[in-house]
Amino acid sequence: MMKKQLTAVIEREGDSFVSLCPQLDIASQGDNIEQAKANLTEAIELFFATASNQEVAKRLHNELFITQVEVAIG
Repeated sequence: MMKKQLTAVIEREGDSFVSLCPQLDIASQGDNIEQAKANLTEAIELFFATASNQEVAKRLHNELFITQVEVAIG
């Protein structure tokens, strides 16, 4: 079985947590960080199990840059 390292962004949204894989634009959620991460992992694995090679190539962003920006407020 081949493994692939992907990015997970998790943020609190109300009483739950939302998780996003920006490389594939796949999202999930959970009651806590661990559950949100596990649910995202499951969603990504399901995508790879069911998507065609063309769909994977179309959606997979191999270059991802995460940074912060400084903005003026007020």
